[in-house]
Amino acid sequence: MTSNRHNSGRTAERHHGKTADDTVLDAARDCVLAVGVRRTTLTDIARRAGVSRMTLYRRWPDVRTIVADLMTREWVEIAAAVRPPADGGAVRDRLVGSLVEGVRTFRAHPLLRKIVEVDPELLLPYMLDRRGASQRAFLEIFEATLRAGHADGTIRPDHVARQARSLLLVVQSFALSAPTMTETDDPELAAEAFDAELRHILERTLTP
Repeated sequence: MTSNRHNSGRTAERHHGKTADDTVLDAARDCVLAVGVRRTTLTDIARRAGVSRMTLYRRWPDVRTIVADLMTREWVEIAAAVRPPADGGAVRDRLVGSLVEGVRTFRAHPLLRKIVEVDPELLLPYMLDRRGASQRAFLEIFEATLRAGHADGTIRPDHVARQARSLLLVVQSFALSAPTMTETDDPELAAEAFDAELRHILERTLTP
């Protein structure tokens, strides 16, 4: 999901120290967590970031564009954090574990929770209309891992791009829609039970 403007070069740069963009995105995150997207203004973000509004206008035309880049940064970091470790274990086991953990992390992310709570329409384009930069980042990881699983025989061989996109559709639904199906007072319908169900679905889908 999220903006096409954020790229992997900017993400890589961030790992070596905070960039000027990161300062703005951090400020945007604080504003959104405080009041939501619709009540956040460029003036608010500029003030919190310690820059002028004109500095923001040179990079982003409006708040929603900044928030799109912010979402991309946050989601891509989740993707990088849950990338299956190259520890020599069976690829399917590593992929399934990483996907379940990634869904759990994504679902609990404060920025996602705030957007779902007060500005859910921001997510609709990436669910109904087009792929965003973070979705493409997830697909890149999925495809590389699926190829490794095909090679070691632990993942069912199939068309890699279609298989990766199908996986994304599954985990995206569990990440975004699971709260509509859970019941906090019923352990069999709690979030943890759906995490276990997701693991089962992924295992059945990927096993040769």
